[in-house]
Amino acid sequence: MFGGHMVGARRLGGAQARGRACSGGRSYTRPKPARMRLPMARCFVTRVLPGPALDRLRDRHEVDVWPDRLPPPYQELAARAAGVEGLLTTLTDRVDAALLEHCPDLRVISNYAVGYDNIDLHAAAGRGIVVGNTPDVLTEATADLTFALLLATARKLPEAIESVREGDWLTWEPGRYLGQAVAGATLGIVGLGRIGTAVAQRALGFEMTVLYTGGGQGSEAVRRVSFDTLLEESDFVTLHCPLTAATYHLFDADALRRMRSSAILINTARGPIIDQEALRDALLAGEIAGAALDVTEPEPLPPDDPLLSTPNLIVVPHIGSATRVAREDMADLAVENLLAGLDGRPLPHQVGVAV
Repeated sequence: MFGGHMVGARRLGGAQARGRACSGGRSYTRPKPARMRLPMARCFVTRVLPGPALDRLRDRHEVDVWPDRLPPPYQELAARAAGVEGLLTTLTDRVDAALLEHCPDLRVISNYAVGYDNIDLHAAAGRGIVVGNTPDVLTEATADLTFALLLATARKLPEAIESVREGDWLTWEPGRYLGQAVAGATLGIVGLGRIGTAVAQRALGFEMTVLYTGGGQGSEAVRRVSFDTLLEESDFVTLHCPLTAATYHLFDADALRRMRSSAILINTARGPIIDQEALRDALLAGEIAGAALDVTEPEPLPPDDPLLSTPNLIVVPHIGSATRVAREDMADLAVENLLAGLDGRPLPHQVGVAV
């Protein structure tokens, strides 16, 4: 009998024998232990973002989203941030030491941008707050816009479009709207990072000579030169460097004077890299042929800013990453950064503090 019971128990199998018990002729299966869920955190998101990414954040945490078209004023941002553990910001939100001083629970800031000059990284690090950004996903979109601005400026598209709308298209004219050739010209890139490299690839498709200065790694087809040489030899100059103390007003009156009088300047990086008063003076004096800006100082420019009445200048409202794919991918990455930080995991893209 005893031996028979042992054989019967073995036949049940280890897991089945452990999962069942008999009591009054009835049996039950022991429930599996529930998966542990991390506590819900409070988050403030400073803008409505495209795509479904915020729904994933709401599934895990308590989320307050600023609903207006304009960003929250600084005092409102400070008040909302004071009571949260996670903060998702955009490049228009100033997150400085004074704001962070009143955020005792804040653990992670996720910036919906590649740049992060709107955040005081040292103040954040001093409080143990990790900061993330959204690189890579907007590279191609920004490179596309850079080349669109280059072509539009070179071929005088705004002037030509306006003439049609104003009824000034009288006939085909051999001497009107003569622009600059792009194919075979020389492009100078300031900052050969991800976006600068993507712009270089597009330029090579136009059989351009490509020069660069600043950070990055060139190739046989992309030659590194000094800043002065780049200014003197380039038909087009495009900016893709970060805004730092060293690059603030890098393009001042002196730098603009050293460019070719036929040159065109493109900026899709950060507005303060160019001294805008000096740029206006250079365009009015004919020291350079044209410029196109996706970024300005400040943003937005006031409608009566003198820069907007300057000839041979295109200004667009910071739309470098404005494709549906890029903006939704940015939202996905920004949310992933926030979720990781709230879970205590490393951020997919964490910003380090320079020492």
